Amino acid sequence: MTETTTDVSAPPPGLGDRRAHAALEVPEARILAEVAAPVGSPSRGSVTLVGAGPGDPEHLTLKAVRALAAADVILFDDLVSPAVLEFARREAKRTLVGKRGGRTSCRQEDINRTMLALARAGKKVVRLKAGDPSVFGRSGEEIDFLERAGIAVTVVPGITAASALAAGGNTALTHRDHAQSVRYVTGHARTGELPATLDWRALADPSTTTVFYMAGRTAPEVAARLMAEGRDAATAVVVAANVSRTDERRWHGPLERLAEGMATIGFDDPVVIGIGGVFAPRSLVGASAPELRRTA
Repeated sequence: MTETTTDVSAPPPGLGDRRAHAALEVPEARILAEVAAPVGSPSRGSVTLVGAGPGDPEHLTLKAVRALAAADVILFDDLVSPAVLEFARREAKRTLVGKRGGRTSCRQEDINRTMLALARAGKKVVRLKAGDPSVFGRSGEEIDFLERAGIAVTVVPGITAASALAAGGNTALTHRDHAQSVRYVTGHARTGELPATLDWRALADPSTTTVFYMAGRTAPEVAARLMAEGRDAATAVVVAANVSRTDERRWHGPLERLAEGMATIGFDDPVVIGIGGVFAPRSLVGASAPELRRTA
């Protein structure tokens, strides 16, 4: 299998997003100070967990747009595209509560307490998460915390990175002849390493499309573990950084060269890794469409 890369970068990776976030952000301390100010007896607020999708604002659902337009306060993740925040109403307070592996991040406990304080002050809070809140988004922890505190919680699903990975290459995650199931797997445990509980024999099933999230730095071990359990070294792999965004970059190659692929893509931006026969050239999956490509 031939290794290929696609690079449509413009500014240095992630720089534009960080600058845009800084311009939009209202410090958390200021928001909490306003909440603490005397306001009489406010009505009970609510929290809506909203999926922002993988980056392209056109992937937002109508329900997500409505939630942003109604929010008093938006607590958004580091991976949320600044273009998505443009759908918020002008008066809404916005603060970054990003969590990125290997970088300074807000503690989950602090995020929980902030949501609770705002909701108790009668605010309509949107907790804006990249992708889909229910896929490696810690939404379960936040829902449990808020419901135990008596706060009304709703969830607005979003397009997860795996779907954008497939759509950007005109690829289906399932195929009647090649993949009868799909698995989403985290490549990053609390320790920063691969989770110890992963069933590698099951993950090596050749009839399954496997998509790894947050596995940029553990990618070499992912490939080694899969091949050790019998996955063909020539299995097709696609790696995408900043999937669905204007600066998306992709690498295509065999499983045995995944470490090289990650070295090519780099480790500064979020990546998603797709492994399986559906990512092979079209001639190998029974289709007549052009080879895998990125679309704007």
